[in-house]
Formats: sequence, C-alpha cells, structure tokens
Amino acid sequence: MEPPKSESLRMMYWRGEILQVMYWLRGEGLGEVVDAALLERFLGVEAGIAVGYLDRLVADGYLDRVPDGYALSEQGLAEGKTEFAISFADLTRPGHGECSDDCWCHVSVNEALACAAERRKETR
Repeated sequence: MEPPKSESLRMMYWRGEILQVMYWLRGEGLGEVVDAALLERFLGVEAGIAVGYLDRLVADGYLDRVPDGYALSEQGLAEGKTEFAISFADLTRPGHGECSDDCWCHVSVNEALACAAERRKETR
C-alpha cells in the first residue's frame, strides 16, 4: 500500500507501520532496537526520511532514543500491539460457525485467541 499524500495522514500511516514492525521484531526475538536503515529494509521508507518519522515518534512518546537507535516506549509497545492485532485480525478471528454469533471472539483478538485455546483443549 502506498503512503497517503497528505502530511498528517502520511505521519499516521508511518506511525502505524513503524510501531507494528517494531512490535513484530520484538515479539519474534529479532531485536528491540531499530534504526533508519533497518526500517528502509523492512518498510521501504528511505533512511533519511525514516529518521524524521522516528524522531517524531520519540517526541510523541511512542519511542525512546537509545544508544544504537530507537526502542518502543510503554506507550509505543501498547500501540504497536494494537496495530499488529488489527492488521492480523482476520487471521486470528475464528471462522464462521466455530462460535455463536454473540461470542466476544468476533470483536476482540484476545478473546478470539482464548476461544481458539479452549477449542484446542476440547478436541484433545
């Protein structure tokens, strides 16, 4: 997906993309610190431009500046988790007929994961 043309929407777009990839990298054990070059490899945003977005995320409280780059703050970790969950919600939500229509798993990724875990226990 191409970033939006307007500056405000472009900042929101890159905030979501950066926090999501940082959350994913952390969760996969691939590192908790990123720099502009790493974002260029993973997201395709030019390193020179990425630094501006990273610095803005520091100013907004989503990232902390650390010696080798940038790390998620507590706020950034929470937002990254949300961005990641939204992006993969269709993959983690139960398929049609797995639960009743009024089950919370249809509106919450965490509930969907809990329902799936329960169903795995029941089939053993």
